[in-house]
This record gives sequence, structure tokens and C-alpha cells, in this order.
Amino acid sequence: MIDLRSDTVSRPTAAMRRAMAEAPVGDDVYGDDPTVAALEAIVAGLLSKEAAVFMPTGTMTNQIGLRIHGEPGDTLLLADGAHIYVSEGGAASAYSGLTLRAVPTDRGVFTAEALEAAIGVVHPFVPVELASPPRIVSVENTSNAGGGRIWPIERIRDVAAVAKAAGLMCHLDGARIWNASAASGISVGEYAAPFDTVSVCFSKGLGAPVGSCLAGTRVAMVRARRFRQQIGGSMRQGGIIAAGALHALEHHRGRLVEDHVNARAFADGIAGLPGIALDPATVETNIIRFRVTSMPVATFAARLRDQGVLLLPSGRDGIRALTHLDVSRADIDRAIAAVASILDRPGSS
Repeated sequence: MIDLRSDTVSRPTAAMRRAMAEAPVGDDVYGDDPTVAALEAIVAGLLSKEAAVFMPTGTMTNQIGLRIHGEPGDTLLLADGAHIYVSEGGAASAYSGLTLRAVPTDRGVFTAEALEAAIGVVHPFVPVELASPPRIVSVENTSNAGGGRIWPIERIRDVAAVAKAAGLMCHLDGARIWNASAASGISVGEYAAPFDTVSVCFSKGLGAPVGSCLAGTRVAMVRARRFRQQIGGSMRQGGIIAAGALHALEHHRGRLVEDHVNARAFADGIAGLPGIALDPATVETNIIRFRVTSMPVATFAARLRDQGVLLLPSGRDGIRALTHLDVSRADIDRAIAAVASILDRPGSS
């Protein structure tokens, strides 16, 4: 089965499993796990932040990052299709009591002007306590809903400047910041610089089985550890999984460009097929989003599954595919052939 549903479905390599099995460990709740400590120090350095905290999931690092900055009733401004907005179970409202305000985007990227409009204007004739005060701006790089689109660095700086001028805190959902960096040549530290907190993931493109980090100031990360404990995210011998993340950082970052090449090859291979609406030029990293116009997407996905290819339906007519380290160029060629075969089948239109 060629699994293109997500880059989270990859399995650890034999070398990664060995690194995990042999990792020195301790009780991280007491700060005694040397592998966790090493990972946190390396991630903080890569992101040019003072400190980092290791956690089980990217949802947790995102949500604790938001919890650090906001109070119940405050407003979080973010892209209209952001992962925090649509794919984290309403956690920002349930856990931090935040009000979410979506900023309109072009494929997951909004402008400084759109952010200014969303922040709004405080008029002296209107009592300030009536509104939910804007407090946090979140950016997702790359944008999952935007098809893996990379935020231009100047756009990030412009948005952050507007946020800071308005007194807002800035959070980066950098689940796939490694992909953005590999594709653009811009360091993850440069991408992270304008943000107060940064969440990064190891179990997506990098191929580790578990884990994310939240990075920021030392003071903020002390609060993060408190909130991590509060919601059950503190781990004991966490070095076993931290070792997988360390191995991924060292050995898998350089190969991310292969996933990007494979993603573009898949897009190029299916874009001209009848019943597929896709502009290959929109594929910048490892995510391909396209529309199916010839049949219901559930039917399309089911027929592909029968051909040995798994893709993820999205919305009324959308499909998402992601490349990762378990997908070869030969797999991409087979997947293209499978898509072509089901579209040529009688009754497909």
C-alpha cells in the first residue's frame, strides 16, 4: 500500500530504532533525562531561542504556546484554514478560553493589511471592555490547508511588525518549518526570529514516531513546563522518543527536498488527467491539494485504495496527498498510474 494520506504515517528507520533503543534516559519530570535535555538544547539553538520544551504532540506545543500568551476571552488571530483553527479539536477555546478570529488568506498566507483589518480600530467613543481584546497572532509555516505553501520571509516580518505595533504576541506553528527551510534555503532560525513562541514537529516530514518542541524565552518555557504538567504531557524516560527526534534532525533534514521533488512529480503526473483540477505550480513542498470533478471524493478515495494507494478526502471535492520518506519515486509513478486507471474506468465521469 502506498500511503499518501499524511507525512505522519512514516515508520522509523532501522537506524532510528537503534538510536532509540540505545538512548541514555532518566526521569524527565525531574529534569534527569540527558537525551531530552540534548534535544531541547539543539532545537532552541536551531530556532535561535533561549530554551525549548519537549512534548508528545504538535497540538500540545501549539496549545501551550497559546496558553502562555492569552487569558480566557482574549482573541487569537490566525489564518482561516489554520491547523489550530480546524484540526485541533477546538482546543484553543476549550483549554485557554480564547476567541478565534479567522484572517482571510491566499492559500494559507495573509497580508499585513488583512491582519490590521482583523485587529480593528479602538474608538474613544466605544467602551474598550465590550470587545474581546486581540492578544495573539499565529502563523502556520508551511500552510497545510494552503497545500504546503511557504510563507515569504518578508511577509512574515511585515505581519509580525503589525502585531507588535498593536501589542500582540506572535506564535509560529512550525510543524513543517523544516520543509519550508529545505525548499527556500532560509534557516529555521530566520523564520522563527519574529515569533515569541515556536512549535516544531518531528513526526511529520522528519519521520520520527513521536514528538514536538515548543521554544521561546526561558521565562516562557518555565510556564510551558507548568502547563505541560497540568495537562499530562510530562514524561518520565522520554529520551527513548527524544532520541528518534534527534536522529531525524541529524539524518533526515537533508533529504526533505526528495519529498518535494516527488510531490511535484505526482502533481505534474495527474494534473492533466480528466476530472482532476490541479495547478502543479502551487506545489512548493511535500503537500499536494487538488479537486476531483468527475466523481464524489469518497468514491475516488475508495477506488484508489482498491488500487493500493491511500489519499485523504478533504471537504466536498478536495483530496490531499503528502510525500514522505517511506514514498519512493517508483511509488509516485505507481500512484499516478492508479489515478489514471480509475479515471479511465467506465462511469468515472
